[in-house]
Amino acid sequence: MSRQIQEAYIVAAARTPIGRAPRGVFRHTRPDTLLVNAIQGALAQVPGLDPSRIEDVIAGCAIPEGPQGMNVARIGALLAGLPNTVGGVTVNRFCASGLSALAMAADRIRVGESEVIIAAGTESMSQVPMNKLLPSINPAVFEHDEHVGIAYGMGLTAEKVAERWKVSREDQDAFAYQSHQRAIAAQQKGEFNGETIAVEAVTRTPDLASGEIRESRVSVTRDEGPRADTSPEALARLKPVFAARGSVTAGNSSQTSDGAGALVVVSERILKEYNLTPLARFVSFAVRGVPPEIMGIGPKEAIPAALKAAGIHQDDLGWIELNEAFAAQSLAVIRELGLDPSRTNPMGGAIALGHPLGATGAIRAATVVHALRRHQLDYGMITMCVGTGMGAAGILQRV
Repeated sequence: MSRQIQEAYIVAAARTPIGRAPRGVFRHTRPDTLLVNAIQGALAQVPGLDPSRIEDVIAGCAIPEGPQGMNVARIGALLAGLPNTVGGVTVNRFCASGLSALAMAADRIRVGESEVIIAAGTESMSQVPMNKLLPSINPAVFEHDEHVGIAYGMGLTAEKVAERWKVSREDQDAFAYQSHQRAIAAQQKGEFNGETIAVEAVTRTPDLASGEIRESRVSVTRDEGPRADTSPEALARLKPVFAARGSVTAGNSSQTSDGAGALVVVSERILKEYNLTPLARFVSFAVRGVPPEIMGIGPKEAIPAALKAAGIHQDDLGWIELNEAFAAQSLAVIRELGLDPSRTNPMGGAIALGHPLGATGAIRAATVVHALRRHQLDYGMITMCVGTGMGAAGILQRV
């Protein structure tokens, strides 16, 4: 039976604030709890939608083990109070997991297999740090030079990009400072308010004297990462952390973080049935591979492919969320493609706001959805580099 291709629309987009890892506001908050908050926050934006119509929750997670293992998508769906009929699947494309979840949800709807899907992402780098378990790398990686890059740490790939694309330490630090300044300005203007939901962070500590468990609750309403106290001088004093004579520092790299995001994706039939107002249309998605040792340049290949699939030009993009894994790779991509710096991360990026790995794509998609409507822009893009040598890009259109 053939199905007619239909459009996929985003009718809700919400995210948690992003906490610093490993000692930030969400250090005691489980990743499935963060996902629950994101799902409930997104559904609160469409109160008339019958939850029984939701068919699946597709959630990205880059390190699906420990407290975010065991199919965190399904667990999050159940804990969020969704009906037992709602499925759940966890997907992993490292840093593009959340964006891939959104693309997969849109594809299911566009081919007519589904009508309502929640696309999401969650990551707690406090509770599941990178390489929490000792990584087991296939020995074949070391047998041939062309595969050795698979084993490179992310910081070393950033050093490779900085060297090959001649991105200076001074430029990296200036880019990092700008990220913080933009994020602080956006917070002061309340520009994150439409996308960010309040999350109650609960901390329980034993009182040895009384034998009781003391509980404290804090309502978290804003991203913890942006630093008003940073300066070009402070950034310049930081030492390289990945290579003795390198240029990549903790200050010009993305922050490790905790957070989650969720979007409700529906068909046109659901729009009409529930009289919903679409926020954006999912237009296109592309992923491309690059040599693993220069993984940071990945968006350079994915962006043109996504634009071609969308049938638009780069100049049509009014808002670009380029995930700042490292200042070095961000600047290399911006320069190689000639991206407009004023349209790229206007409210700061992962260097200031944080990068909860598999959640980032969903979080930044929520940012694009609300920014397009706030500024009356037509097209926006989410793009990022991906570990082991990939780039991903997704394009949305304001409706």
